[in-house]
Amino acid sequence: MSVFENPAFDNHEKILYATDEATGLKAILAVHSTARGPAVGGCRMWKYDTSDDAVTDVLRLSQGMSYKNVMADLPIGGGKSVIIRPEGDFDRVALFEAFGRAIEALNGNYISAEDVGVGPDDMVAARRSTRHVVGLPEGTGDPSPTTAKGVYLGVRICVDRGLGKQDLKGVKVAVQGATGHVGHYLVDHLAEAGAELFLSDINEQPLRELAERHGATVVGTDEIYDVDADVFAPCALGAVINEKTIDRLKVKVVAGAANNQLSTPEMGAELQKRGILYAPDYVINAGGIINVMGEIDPKLDARWVEGKLDGLQRTLAEVLDKAEREGRPANVVADDIARQRIEEARAAKQEAA
Repeated sequence: MSVFENPAFDNHEKILYATDEATGLKAILAVHSTARGPAVGGCRMWKYDTSDDAVTDVLRLSQGMSYKNVMADLPIGGGKSVIIRPEGDFDRVALFEAFGRAIEALNGNYISAEDVGVGPDDMVAARRSTRHVVGLPEGTGDPSPTTAKGVYLGVRICVDRGLGKQDLKGVKVAVQGATGHVGHYLVDHLAEAGAELFLSDINEQPLRELAERHGATVVGTDEIYDVDADVFAPCALGAVINEKTIDRLKVKVVAGAANNQLSTPEMGAELQKRGILYAPDYVINAGGIINVMGEIDPKLDARWVEGKLDGLQRTLAEVLDKAEREGRPANVVADDIARQRIEEARAAKQEAA
């Protein structure tokens, strides 16, 4: 299937396929929009079943980054990259140095950072081949804590609107991907706020340790959808709200850190039909990209980050309130706002050229 025929293709500006035989690199870099500035978004390394799956993932993720960045009112566009994890052992440093050369080939149109399966040390390796990476240890570092804080604050807003509760004491939250980069920080916030936690993850030993520390209940990776909870917080991979899982949910709120939580946009309407409030993922989880902006523009300090996090919560509240007023799914409302802002930026850029 041609990339142009892929249902996830959304008039992306650039798509680069990069290979390096010596290191085993097979990567796809997607620039969705540079209307507001260079496309910024993390790199994900994953063992995809097929290369078509990798293409679909990077197309959806890069579009989501455009929407995320514009909804957070950041002066950047949206992009993303994926690396198909090599089979067997491989030289990780050499692989990411080769990945850095692929980034450099885009001439500053794309700036990368870490995502699922990729850490700050990998970005250090990539930096040897390009300056267009952020999330470095000597910079703003791992963006996960800021992402988690933003998601936690967003969960509070959703609980207020979906459950009518001003705090999280006794609120039952089922966290999928609880030991991940963002998940374990979110669990810490939720536990401190007094939530009753149900945790699942594929990493069993860290999961048991995390659950023991917070007095949480461990749940199987499939059983997490069946938990009789108030909130479902997906913090792993995307497309977890789908035709097979949606009728298993017993919650009133879906709000988590994962990207592309809905398998299709129509799932937003299905959640609405079932009386489940949904926080559009790219609105609630934008804390990480806000955090790394300090590496793109040194004038943007910690106080600026906190101000943007506050603004993010106001944006989420506005989306949820507008969705309720108009009787439309929250993801559709958010998409409409994001597309309008990107189109306005594109028109202004063309006029200024």
